[in-house]
Formats: sequence, C-alpha cells, structure tokens
Amino acid sequence: MTEPVRLAKRLADMLACSRREAEQYIEGGFVTVDGAVVEEPQFRVQNQSVVLSPDASLLALTPVTILLHKPAGYESRDAAHASGDAGVQTAAQLLTAANHAPGDRSGIRPLKKHFSSSELLTPLATAASGLVVFSSDWRVVRKLREDARLLEHEVVVEVSGDIKPGGLERLNRIDHGFTYQGALLPPAKVSWQSEARLRFALKGEMPGQIAYLCESVGLQVTAMRRLRVGRLPLSQLQSGQWRYLMPYERF
Repeated sequence: MTEPVRLAKRLADMLACSRREAEQYIEGGFVTVDGAVVEEPQFRVQNQSVVLSPDASLLALTPVTILLHKPAGYESRDAAHASGDAGVQTAAQLLTAANHAPGDRSGIRPLKKHFSSSELLTPLATAASGLVVFSSDWRVVRKLREDARLLEHEVVVEVSGDIKPGGLERLNRIDHGFTYQGALLPPAKVSWQSEARLRFALKGEMPGQIAYLCESVGLQVTAMRRLRVGRLPLSQLQSGQWRYLMPYERF
C-alpha cells in the first residue's frame, strides 16, 4: 500500500464489513494503529499495522453522564457549541483523558465520542466555578431539562459590600416577586456562612441569577461555587477534573 487511506476504509476491507461497522469499531476504541488506540475513522493510514481488539463489539456506544468541576474563567459550552475564537476557554475543553479524576470508580473506559456527543445541561456563569453536568443519555437529558425549574442547586457565594436593611429577609421571602430574564423566580433559601459568604439553595438556577439577586440587596459577588445539583454533590472532585456518573446515582 503506497497511498494513505482512511482507517475506516482499511478496516472495512480487512474485515469485509460495511464502512459504518468499521467506524463503530474505531469510535468504540477497539482499533489500534501500530499499537496505539485510534478513535478517528478519518485517520489516515498507509503501511501501519491495524489490529481489531478481540473484545470488539458493534453494540452502540453506551450513553454516559459526566460530572465536571468547572473552574472560574471557563465558558459553559459543550463540544457542539464551543467557540472557535482563539483564547476562549470552554468547559468542554476540560473533558480529556488527562483530566479524568483518579478516584472515578465507574469502570468506564474514556472515549473521545463520550466528550463530543455529550450536551451541557447545567450551565454556569463564566466567572463561577463548581459542578456542571454533561450527558449523552436521553433519560438524564430529559430529566434535567424537563425538571430544570424544580431541581435545587446549592451555591456558596463570596460577597462584598453592605447588605441593605432587611436584605436577607427579602432574598428568603416567598412572595419577593423577583424576576430575571422575564421569568418569575421561585423562592430561595439564603443564609450567612460567614461575614462575607452566603449559601444559596434555589431551584432552576440560571447563569447570572445569583449576581442579580445579590446586587438587588446591595451586595457584589466576588466568587461563586456550585456545590450540588439536585442530590448530587461536587464532593471531592478537584477543580478541572471530571468523572462519570455512577449507575446508582440520581439527580
């Protein structure tokens, strides 16, 4: 062989299978080129050794859900909506094998397809850090979208400035009548954790919402970290690292 060809074509010729079947084997991480796993069907090969794993399966890739500890300064975008602007850091860029949390007990083998096909379901403001959720599992996608206004988020907020008289009570009032982006906000549970730190527990949290609420009572947000989405905590996940959702975990 002298002319480079796509890996999918080479594999299809080797196995006498369809091109689509060859692509599934490759995207499933079952194909090596000169001993290294290659997951891109369009990868060009010439005279290299191409080997299919004996464990290879044509079953569709199992949908996964990924929990990421997003650092401050990263835009909340998934791979499908990542900006091409030079210098823009996105949450999706952190979904690499190098950032896989060493404590992940799921046993799932990381694949590039997991990252490219997962949707970001719980965006955070760029300046905020904390738990965000990506998923390619239609059940999780439907749950987090349909129940978005019912799902409680726990967020700790560092603030500066002097709160207005009655400001904390106003943030906690059921009939406060706050609106944000044209929507009436559900009540929040807000408490002081220290002289400069507030804890928010609120449903359907949107990027920018907490900063808006704080500013309405005279406070400026200096830092923000989401600790929990529904029943799932950030726990020991380190900044910039991610893990797979365990089968028994529920939002």
